[in-house]
Amino acid sequence: METILGIKGSDFVMLACDTMQAKSVVFMKDDQSKIHRLSDFSMLAAIGDGGDTLQFTDYIAKHLQLYKITHGYHLSPRAAAHFTRKNLADYIRTNTRYQVSMLMAGYDEVEGPDLHYIDSLGAAQSIEHAGHGLGSLFCGSIFQRYWRQNLRQTEAYNILKMCVTEVQKRLVINLRNFDVFVVDKNGLRQLQSINPASYDAEALIISLSSALDT
Repeated sequence: METILGIKGSDFVMLACDTMQAKSVVFMKDDQSKIHRLSDFSMLAAIGDGGDTLQFTDYIAKHLQLYKITHGYHLSPRAAAHFTRKNLADYIRTNTRYQVSMLMAGYDEVEGPDLHYIDSLGAAQSIEHAGHGLGSLFCGSIFQRYWRQNLRQTEAYNILKMCVTEVQKRLVINLRNFDVFVVDKNGLRQLQSINPASYDAEALIISLSSALDT
């Protein structure tokens, strides 16, 4: 029932996640962000079993921080993604398998922006846009239609708005609020949340479609 989305631009990566926490068919709360800060220039969005996501993301964050303390510098986003993938794949072969699907985003002065898709089986791929969860099923065509190489942050944010609009329109589950984070050369920061109160969905689709078609 969860959804995380990611999109990469020329000099940034943006992630969005729903904030609903539910157990079976019971709604628990609507302020549970699924995006976790790893460093000033990297973040991790994770969905899956509730306990697994908390434990595994905390495990990764603490080991990356230990690496920083030991060596005096952070792993690059790409190296951190491979470290995460290897640990997840190793746990699959034990009795403590984690049911976690992730998007890892970061920015490095040398390598630039990086978005990695990591599934629950430990497969990882650097990608331009991606998603996990039920809501992501409705977003693939939107990403493919509107993503371009020199995408600006405002355009990426509006594309995520279009995705959220489609999820809220077509998915039977009410994912009413999405947190949005961006990482670039200035670091990691949170943007305005996407929810029905923050935009006019119909006006957004018309204006964005006409702007990108020109």
